[in-house]
Amino acid sequence: MGNALGGTKAVPDGAVPAGTTLVGRRRERLLLERALDNARCGAGGSARVLRGDAGIGKTALLDWTATHAEHAGFTVLRAAGAESECGIAFGVLRQVLRPLRGNSRALPARQRLALERALGLRDGLPPDGFTVGASALALLAEETRRRPVLVLVDDLHWVDPSSTAVLVFLHQRLAALRSVMVCASRPEGPALEGWPAHPLDVAALSGEDARALLRRWHPGLAESTAERVMVEAAGNPLALAELPGQLAHEHHRGIAPLPERLPLGQRLEALFARRLPSLPAEADRLLLLTALDGTGGAVRDRSEPALARIEAAGLAHLDDTGRLVFRHPLVRSAVIASASETERRAAHRALAERLRPDDPRRLLHEASAAEGPDESLAARLQQAGTRIALRGGDAEGALLLDRAATLSEDAAHRARRLTWAAVMSARGGRLAYAAELVKELRRAPVPEDVAPLFAYTVVYVDQSHHVDFASSFELLPKALDALTAPGAPAFGDLVAQMAFKLLLASAYTGDPRGWQALEQHREHLSPAARLCLRAWAEPPRTAHGAETELRALVARTTAQEEAGKAWLLLWTATAVDAADADLRSLFGQDHAYATQGSVAKARCYQAFLRGDWDMAEDCLREAAMADELGYHCNALLFRHYHAHFLAGRGDERGLRAVRARIEPMASRARMRFVTDHLERLDALVALAHGRYEEAYDRLRALMAPGELPVGLSWFHLPFFDFVVASLGCGRRAEALAHVAAGRAARMDAIGAHHAFLLAAATALAAADEEADAAYVAACAVPGSGQWVFDLARLRLAHGSRLRRQGRHAEAGELLRAASRVFRELRAAPWVEQCEAELPASDGLLTAQELRIARLVATGLTNREVGAELQLSPRTIAAHLYRIFPKLGITSRAALARALPVGGIPEVRGPLRHGS
Repeated sequence: MGNALGGTKAVPDGAVPAGTTLVGRRRERLLLERALDNARCGAGGSARVLRGDAGIGKTALLDWTATHAEHAGFTVLRAAGAESECGIAFGVLRQVLRPLRGNSRALPARQRLALERALGLRDGLPPDGFTVGASALALLAEETRRRPVLVLVDDLHWVDPSSTAVLVFLHQRLAALRSVMVCASRPEGPALEGWPAHPLDVAALSGEDARALLRRWHPGLAESTAERVMVEAAGNPLALAELPGQLAHEHHRGIAPLPERLPLGQRLEALFARRLPSLPAEADRLLLLTALDGTGGAVRDRSEPALARIEAAGLAHLDDTGRLVFRHPLVRSAVIASASETERRAAHRALAERLRPDDPRRLLHEASAAEGPDESLAARLQQAGTRIALRGGDAEGALLLDRAATLSEDAAHRARRLTWAAVMSARGGRLAYAAELVKELRRAPVPEDVAPLFAYTVVYVDQSHHVDFASSFELLPKALDALTAPGAPAFGDLVAQMAFKLLLASAYTGDPRGWQALEQHREHLSPAARLCLRAWAEPPRTAHGAETELRALVARTTAQEEAGKAWLLLWTATAVDAADADLRSLFGQDHAYATQGSVAKARCYQAFLRGDWDMAEDCLREAAMADELGYHCNALLFRHYHAHFLAGRGDERGLRAVRARIEPMASRARMRFVTDHLERLDALVALAHGRYEEAYDRLRALMAPGELPVGLSWFHLPFFDFVVASLGCGRRAEALAHVAAGRAARMDAIGAHHAFLLAAATALAAADEEADAAYVAACAVPGSGQWVFDLARLRLAHGSRLRRQGRHAEAGELLRAASRVFRELRAAPWVEQCEAELPASDGLLTAQELRIARLVATGLTNREVGAELQLSPRTIAAHLYRIFPKLGITSRAALARALPVGGIPEVRGPLRHGS
């Protein structure tokens, strides 16, 4: 008997570490613990019978009780019935009492003789069960004078009748002793007849406990596989332990789709097949039809003779709707396992005949009934799979194409169908399996007519699974040439999907080969693809009107359209920061993971832009799911979006940790989309802590003053930060040049966020006499309120300027509003900036400004003050630019007289930047 978590008699080698504790079973443990406590304290003995199905966890509860009792000082007596020994009289009683044989010397001679004969220690027939029972009770009583006693009997249903009679006798008389008896039995059979105690039913584990148990036994199991095992096991601990052990490695890792029926393994088959007694042929057939019918079976007539036999055997019952329901999901598996291949094929044929010719389930039953290659059936499976995939059901389509490949009569047809299965598997959330199919396809020549599709599949796997974009530029331009040549075969929306993949690779890496190929094929692209190209290629020059055109396209799009168009629309919306809920709602749950993953990425990014920062942790959950499904590029991007929230909050340590995790992979893939973004996020953190010089240097590496670079599709984000950093470190000319470049490029014609950031940058750089009007204009940009974080930063800057002008009441109102937003976003450094400005809005300097002013008043130069405080001379000059108006002075010489009373402090070390 093993120390099994949650309850099995044994578990696979290495599955359960020594010393593990019971999972779940809170009610049962409480009752058993209370019984032991009462016996130990002399409050009276008791008896319990645990009743439950095979593998449900009864033995584990006995193990737990034994361990608990041993620690409390009990003598633990243990036995178990065995099917092969149930005819041996007093066999189990011998197991129970063997450790107490030494106590028999204290018994009266008649009782001792009766007991020794029953235990086989002395020749002669044993007396009746009552006499043996009285002797056993006396033996237990002798032991309880020294210490309390626990009697455990497992598999009571297999205990020999003689021992059962004695155990019932003891069961009825334990109240007077410091003892507890706990027995375990299956529900079926007469084992519990005559037992006085009401049995304690041990039910299936709850979903939460079953998941915990499965994860502890099989920690490396993919989530999708774990979910299927959970369904099949239905809370049975033995099944949770055994089922994963019957699966191949690729099933454990979630690479290959799981089989229609999970293999039970010998132990589970032995347990559940035993429940299939000799039934009439019609009952066997009915059970098999129900087991193979994924809809739960047809409605049955209760008068069917076979039903009565099935229900009497405890295998299944009719529910309220008249459908036959198995007692446990594993009975279904046992029914299928016990049927012959011929019987299974016949059942599949019968089920197929019940369904419409165009029902995909009929095709699957026909495929399961097939005895060999069948090209006609394979072709119909391919047609059905393609139809389903076009409606967004890629995973279901892949299943049909995989079956079609198996039934193909020649290698070329098989390769074609496997290629389609790989594409659909990738889009349907089985990317690791798609990668395995690509490996298999590479072992033989791929037919010329599907070479473009195979190229697309290779690229899909490389981009999404391997995070490698080299094949995108090697294969996709040629594949596009082939697909758009006169007379080329049609592949649905494959041209659009290839264009999307090439556009994605170009945007992520900046490789010009992709942009050039897309431009060459512009005339072959759909309106959605052409718009996406305009939005990403060179936005300052090509993306004007993109958001307006996008919304017009979305208005004409339904959720039932092809997945390729969905991706293009989402990616266009991401370029112009317009992937709002209205657009995302087009893509419902009908679409598989590839599209849902794109929707999730757009949702995470929009949450950052629009101030829904409580979604930050969703990025990490999505990353974990993407990794498990094999979408490692998605996982990288979800962590990349999580970094945005960290940077916005000024979390330097968190950002460093994320950068250390994702930057090496992004660098290997030459994924500038991520590595450049990380530079910008580091600059944002520097701005949060008032380190303007550092922020300027980082942003200067991305864009020169007055230039909107080619290859930086998301230029509008660092554009605004560049203006902020330039002004913060005294580079007003550079800030003005940048604003002029944004106006010349007509940034405001690209999208709403672009328009707001240009207006906000214009307000920051405006001269004092123009500033108020510029700030009002920025806030009047349509939709400005949705850019929560950026608007709060603008209010902080405006409030700071008003305070310098002596307009303290107006400044305080803006600074407090900004502070409230930053608090809601949990952006502590920005809150500190607001609070540091708030006293100054009442005519005071910030702590850092005061320290700088006092050091300058001693006669130190900007360079010397900067050296003391670890700031650049430009930053010191920028602070003085704000300090002089606050104090109403125009020269350094006037500082000493204008400073508040308190003298010039001693410099003990550098201030924390931004304090």
